[in-house]
Amino acid sequence: MSANRHSVAGGAIGDSVHLTERASDVDPVIVRCNALSALLFREPDQTVYALLDGASIPALPNRLAESPEQSGCLYRGELGLDLKMTAPYLVKLHAGSELLPWLWGEGWGKNWGIFVVTPLGFEELRRHFRGFLRVRDHSGRILYFRYYDPRVLRVYLPTCNAGEIKTVFGAISRFVCEGESADEVMELPVHRLRITPRTVLL
Repeated sequence: MSANRHSVAGGAIGDSVHLTERASDVDPVIVRCNALSALLFREPDQTVYALLDGASIPALPNRLAESPEQSGCLYRGELGLDLKMTAPYLVKLHAGSELLPWLWGEGWGKNWGIFVVTPLGFEELRRHFRGFLRVRDHSGRILYFRYYDPRVLRVYLPTCNAGEIKTVFGAISRFVCEGESADEVMELPVHRLRITPRTVLL
């Protein structure tokens, strides 16, 4: 399935900066973060979340504890230190979130996680994602399913059949993650149980 390619400009963090009007004294991280924010927050009736991988982000629980954003671990129960530090975490974002420049400036291109756009509330979405943290392979072994790794998500979703799409998406409108190169964002929207990947150039 081929992905359409588009460019995006605009912003929601600080002053709006169009990519075509980039000035030499403007921080390129902020410029691209503005563009990413405009892409993520374009539907006012949807909520944006990040699903982040503690195994890829150093000291992620500590970083989230310092943030005012609502966040929580996908794993249930009391966790040992090692598991707590490497677990996946769901984070509710808003357009001016101080986490967005951090995620773009330090994490983009490092497979830190994915973005999710949905009308669901925090606990509803966390319950949904907890439903497929583990899967069985063809031999019946239980494996952790790292769908929050963008390298996995952008390959897996386009191969899903209608039943799998319904299970993974539920009430989710679209997934957004880094593309194969650092200046690409991949959108994976669903409509009538069909996914149409779209590559956006920042």
